[in-house]
Order: sequence, then C-alpha cells, then structure tokens
Amino acid sequence: MRRYLLYSVLLSQFLGAGLAREQAVASAQAHTVAAQTPSAEAIWGDLMEGNQRFVTGKTKAVDVVTLRNTLVKEQKPKVVVVACSDSRVSPEIVFDKNLGDIFVVESAGNVVGPVGVGSIEYAVEHLGSSVLVVLGHQGCGAVAAACSGEKMPSTNLQAIVDKILPAVTRAKAHAKADDVVEAAILENIHQSAEDILAGSEVLQHFLHDGKLTVFEAIYELGSGQVVQLRTFSGNH
Repeated sequence: MRRYLLYSVLLSQFLGAGLAREQAVASAQAHTVAAQTPSAEAIWGDLMEGNQRFVTGKTKAVDVVTLRNTLVKEQKPKVVVVACSDSRVSPEIVFDKNLGDIFVVESAGNVVGPVGVGSIEYAVEHLGSSVLVVLGHQGCGAVAAACSGEKMPSTNLQAIVDKILPAVTRAKAHAKADDVVEAAILENIHQSAEDILAGSEVLQHFLHDGKLTVFEAIYELGSGQVVQLRTFSGNH
C-alpha cells in the first residue's frame, strides 16, 4: 500500500513537472512569435518606404524566380490592401512590393461586398495579415459616376454606384460644387473601411483584440504618393 502511495506521489510530481515544462515551452514560443511579428506602425512604415522608392523611381530589384519558388508551399502576407481596380493603381507597384507581400482585394471604387469581406477575413484569420489598408485614389471614375446622379446602364454598375452614394451625400453636405468629387473620394474611403468592419464579426474581433489595424489612405495619380488618412485599431 505504501509502495502504491509513493508511486502515485512520484507519478503526480512527474506529470506536474512535465506539464510545467510544456507550459514554459509554449509561453516561450508565444513570446518568440510576438517578438518576430512586426507592429502595425512598422508594417505601415515599410509600405511608406516602398512608396517613396516608387515615387523617386528607385524601386528594388528582385530575383523573381527564386522568390516565386519560395512561395510555392505557403504565403504569409502581413498586409491586406483594398484598392480600386483602376489600372493606374496597382498596390504591389505603388508600394514597391512583390509576390507574397500583399493580399490584394480590388473592385471599382474600392467598395467591398460579401465576397471581398470574406477574402479579407481569410487573409487575417488564416494567413496572419495584421494590417488592412483601404486605398482610394484621386480621379476615381466610380465616385465621379456616383456624383453625376445619372442612372447606370446596367444593374451591376448601378450596384457599385449605390455603395458609393452615401459618401456622395456626405460630401455634398460640406463641399463646394467644384470640390464634391474629391470630397466624395475621401468620404468613400472612410465609408469603405467602416462597411468592411461592419460586415464582419471576424474582423471586429481581431480589431478589438489589437490583432488588426486599419489604415485609410489615398493615392495621388500625378505624384505617385500615398497619403495616410485615418488609422484605427482596438486601442483607438
């Protein structure tokens, strides 16, 4: 009986020590991952450095063959960029990035429906993206169409305009007639970011927990510069 009790005590101590070691290892691994994960500000700063290279025409040279091969098995983009599908606004080029760097969701007027929101959720929840950039641009044709008040020739085009109309309404409330389009472009960037978050409990959860930061920005067609607008996260 004494032998059994002694065995039980030793076994309990052994299992307890093993569990403690496992917890210590898990904690150390978690700290390592956290240390290796750059902050949202650092990720944004890296994008801005890339944009400055693009603006000055001093973009990086990349061995795309080697890069392509390293990405065959997985991708881990730190950033999701929601952008207009305008051919003059390519996020990878604008930020001087390459394959595997940016998870891009594009549509006319940088408006996002359920499919686009689901794509963002996938990047954040499964690929580890921790920054969402909603990128509008000067001279956006979709916003100009919404400002015109004209009915679109197809239901699909009208659906795009309908998503932008609330931003147009807000712009007209404070902007002069000649400035409505540019004001509406800014309002539409804000609205797109808000719509994305409002349509996703997943993204709201990551934002609340400080695991997602949203940057709103506008791209200047002439200069090539990206200008930061609002930023918000679980801490703001």
